[in-house]
Amino acid sequence: MNQSTQAIQTVAAGGAFHIEDIYPIIDSGRFPVKRVVGEPFEVWADVYRDGHEVIAAALIWRREQDQDWQRVPMRHVVNDRWTASFTPDRIGRYVYAIEAWTDEFATWRHGMELKQKAGQDVALDALEGAGMLTKALHGSRDALAVIQRQCEDYLQTGEVAPLLAPELRDAMGESQARPDVTRSVLLPLMIDRERARNGAWYEMVPRSQSTVPGQHGTFRDCIARLPDIAAMGFDVLYFTPIHPIGRVNRKGRNNSLKAEPGDPGSPYAIGAEEGGHDAVHPELGTLDDFRALVEACKLVNIEIALDVAVQCSPDHPWLKQHPSWFKRRPDGSMKYAENPPKKYEDIVNPDFTCEDAGSLWNALRDVILFWVDQGVKIFRVDNPHTKPLRFWEWMIREVQLSHPDVLFLAEAFTRPKLMKGLAKLGFSQSYTYFTWRTQKWEIEEYLRELTGYPERDFYRPNFFVNTPDILPFHLQGGEPWMFKSRLALAAMLSSTYGIYNGFELIEHEPIAGKEEYLDSEKYEIKVRDWDKPGNIKPYIRDINQARRSNPALQQTSNLRFVDIQDPNVTGFIKYSADLTNVVAVAIALSRDFHEFWFPLGDTQIEVGGERRPVVAVENLLTGERHAVEWGGLTLRIDPQRDPALLFRCLA
Repeated sequence: MNQSTQAIQTVAAGGAFHIEDIYPIIDSGRFPVKRVVGEPFEVWADVYRDGHEVIAAALIWRREQDQDWQRVPMRHVVNDRWTASFTPDRIGRYVYAIEAWTDEFATWRHGMELKQKAGQDVALDALEGAGMLTKALHGSRDALAVIQRQCEDYLQTGEVAPLLAPELRDAMGESQARPDVTRSVLLPLMIDRERARNGAWYEMVPRSQSTVPGQHGTFRDCIARLPDIAAMGFDVLYFTPIHPIGRVNRKGRNNSLKAEPGDPGSPYAIGAEEGGHDAVHPELGTLDDFRALVEACKLVNIEIALDVAVQCSPDHPWLKQHPSWFKRRPDGSMKYAENPPKKYEDIVNPDFTCEDAGSLWNALRDVILFWVDQGVKIFRVDNPHTKPLRFWEWMIREVQLSHPDVLFLAEAFTRPKLMKGLAKLGFSQSYTYFTWRTQKWEIEEYLRELTGYPERDFYRPNFFVNTPDILPFHLQGGEPWMFKSRLALAAMLSSTYGIYNGFELIEHEPIAGKEEYLDSEKYEIKVRDWDKPGNIKPYIRDINQARRSNPALQQTSNLRFVDIQDPNVTGFIKYSADLTNVVAVAIALSRDFHEFWFPLGDTQIEVGGERRPVVAVENLLTGERHAVEWGGLTLRIDPQRDPALLFRCLA
């Protein structure tokens, strides 16, 4: 057989099928779709071939490291559009694909039924169908038993009916050969644990947790704060860097270039003679103390998240051990970090393109693995967009291959496409522009972007209301209603959100004209009264309790804004995946009193297997119930009392 004839036969056998427009898919399969364990993963595709033959299709999948495929039949919906789903029961990296083939027996059966209906002689066709039964050898024991029984019935009676039985159709679909089976490209899928999608984050600086003014906080002080943090309903306790702080070019208070005696320096200037990224600052305690903190967190259902800042102080051990990992200026001096016009004299950045880059990459990966060994499974990465994207893709994959439960948050306030690129290549969650979205139109427009396609399949937003670096202008007035409004917006719109400590105390003193805190604890130790009068801790507790009690609030994508005729009130409805939990929310964006109509429209709830319209709502914070009339509600918000109304919809 010559090569041309062989090629023609190959095309004839496997080239008839077209598998197109697969959903979900990210950049033609270059990057993985993201889901969480226990969540049904639904796949759609156009599947067709030439001719009138009956075709069949299956969704196949396996974990990346496994050998055996699992499969489920796809269902034809309309116009050559097929669908199927499966529910991953383990976390990790998967691949999935679609297979299509000609169902020869179903094709014969369809033709047989048409000929019977037309009154044609089908005796010869029946023999043809019976002959197909003798070639079906690949099914289960039960399927083969059905085939044998129906074949014997036909041979004994000569009747066509046994060959047209539905159970035979199903058994043959499973058992017959598939000589023209065609498989789509393999597509990646990342299945994370639930915390990747849902959680309330509390950020704090460990050294500021002491109760004694001027005294450096310790991990034991952090343990003492856990009951307070747990009582507010937070799931993740996120620490700024906990490593030794450099002394060379140490920053003073308010980011001054000269540190005075006793100034602790910035925790982001990582490394000193006591150690680097795999060491703890001696004044915080020991590694044993840190492990005790991790265990104490588990007792109150809180996880520790650590800051990963890929940067070094000038006296970090790596500069002596691996000088080739860092760039120098033409005069031989060390090249410190800068983002003109900003300068960071207390920081130098590793050179990811140096001749010994392989060792550098491995060392940074090993830092993550070291902290995983200490019990940490969540990492917030500082400014990942300033490092090579290919490094993050490699490093995250390396870590998750052995520890698939490890999560990474990308702290990147940069260009939108770069932020989305980081999410595609592996970051489990991402910071967002929510911090600066204040107007109704821009909030709603931004959420439509984040919950639309394809973003919803790879970008998990984490809405931080403030950070150690960012005190937004809208919080600088110190108005409690505004703090509550921003908290409610973040916690209700996104299934993952965070606050930086001090938010609950309405801290709001800025550097004049800037979105930065005056006397920032990035450069000094603070001691606070965590029960200071005027705090909003009870409000935070209630908001987090509402989130925990309603699956609709534990996801982001199933969100629909409603048309509220007030430019300073946003309203929306969120649905759980199974539609059994539906929550309606209205939040004021200005301090004025608001009265407005909240249209529920055709909103429905799943009850006992059927969908029913909303007949009443229950306030999630007060328990009050209100009947729904004419498809909606007249609502009133007094922001000075509470800028948000949260309702569970009832059928």
